[in-house]
Amino acid sequence: MSETSDTASQTVPSPKRTGLLATLDRYFHVSERGSDFSREIRGGMATFFAMVYIVVLNPLIIGNAPDVNGDTLGIPQVAAVTALVAAVTSMLMGVISRYPFAIAAGMGLNAIVAYVLAPVMTWADVMGLIVIEGVIMLVLVLTGFRNAVFNAVPVGIKSAIAVGVGLFLALIGFVNAGFVRSGAGTPVQLGVGSGYLDGWPILVFIVGLVITIALLVLRVKGAMLLGIVFATILGIVIEVFANVGPRDENNPLGWSLTVPQVPTSAGDLVSLPDLSLVGQFDLLGSWQNVSIATVLMLLLTVLLADFFDTMGTMVGVANQAGLTDEEGNVPNSQGVLVADALGTVAGGLGSASVATTYAESAAGVGEGARTGVAPIVTGLLFLGTLFITPLTSLVPFEAATPVLIVVGFMMMTQVVRVDFTDLGIGIPAFLAVVVMPYTYSIANGIGVAFIAYTIIRLVQGRWRDVHPLMLLVSVIFLIHFAEAPIQDLIG
Repeated sequence: MSETSDTASQTVPSPKRTGLLATLDRYFHVSERGSDFSREIRGGMATFFAMVYIVVLNPLIIGNAPDVNGDTLGIPQVAAVTALVAAVTSMLMGVISRYPFAIAAGMGLNAIVAYVLAPVMTWADVMGLIVIEGVIMLVLVLTGFRNAVFNAVPVGIKSAIAVGVGLFLALIGFVNAGFVRSGAGTPVQLGVGSGYLDGWPILVFIVGLVITIALLVLRVKGAMLLGIVFATILGIVIEVFANVGPRDENNPLGWSLTVPQVPTSAGDLVSLPDLSLVGQFDLLGSWQNVSIATVLMLLLTVLLADFFDTMGTMVGVANQAGLTDEEGNVPNSQGVLVADALGTVAGGLGSASVATTYAESAAGVGEGARTGVAPIVTGLLFLGTLFITPLTSLVPFEAATPVLIVVGFMMMTQVVRVDFTDLGIGIPAFLAVVVMPYTYSIANGIGVAFIAYTIIRLVQGRWRDVHPLMLLVSVIFLIHFAEAPIQDLIG
């Protein structure tokens, strides 16, 4: 674990507080976990800026995607409910779990919603299916099944999951900044053209990364948040003078998504959100309009992705924060999983897609956040995005993504916990680490690792080392990965 994480997680004497602050301190275990309220606030802000892109990106993915009838949800409407669901569920996570995890519409999960579910059912049916999935997830949590699966995973693989999440975050950072792009003749390459770095946005990213690392090395409080602020200011100044514009086919050197601009009128500052999508769901329509076998397979797809994305995020971020025990488990994780399941339900009720725990919460942990105060701050900031557009329109990807690179490094340090001399642990751990970033999916990495662990232990004759739940989940993942041919056989 990094020195920054170790320092932040050391226990410090509890300050003498009275009244409301004392009550909040005890409830959230702020002093007990070696934190303070200023650190939690900075952490909540860092998490917000690391994940606020979802308010812009989620509408682009599901807002224009047609359902089976050709209907769309609308970009402004999806942007509003995305911010609302992120606000409510992040604050809910903070209050219920008391851990520094924020929630919002899940990347990858929203792609499944837009490109797998919507083409075969109406948007109301899609959101109803998400509500059903959330309820099932909640039942799995309350019955102890979800925790039991988590506890059945060997410690070495849990550590590898954390490392994989870190590399996944780093890749997201590099890709969103345009530092890594699709190559000509290669899957990926450095920058543009023949593999070179060019353009003002890349400069903002590199400067932001250098400043963030320098501040971190100097142990400056709020290093990551300060890095984002400085890079954002630099981006605004550059846009004013260079008029870079958004990246597209005709402008490959433009800003990747958000163009940093100075507001020019009151309308650019405040606007009323359109929340007309809230409550637009149908619980039973999907079962009536699509075959039961197809619905069950689609439900399994979303359920597996949501189930193990959250598990991977919880393990990775909690490990980085020093909040896991010797077995790699998160104490009192029930609250985290309950809040996450309720978040999924809220995502369906609000038509914002599947809401899940965000790996970008690690940005807040990197700033020292250790408690549920941080996601409450994150939620309040998301609430502000419903009315104040500059919070989403000022910060470009290139200014926020350096944080993900630094966090990726912090999580990478946990690789020393993996015993690579034991091939039954080392090979599955390696697969978890590489499959997550290579397939852009935490759940895929976990599934491949589980299957590999089960097979290797059985080949070694050490079947007693395979927990029955690991065997069960491995079989489920095998079915999931073979979903397309199975559907062909059914259909």
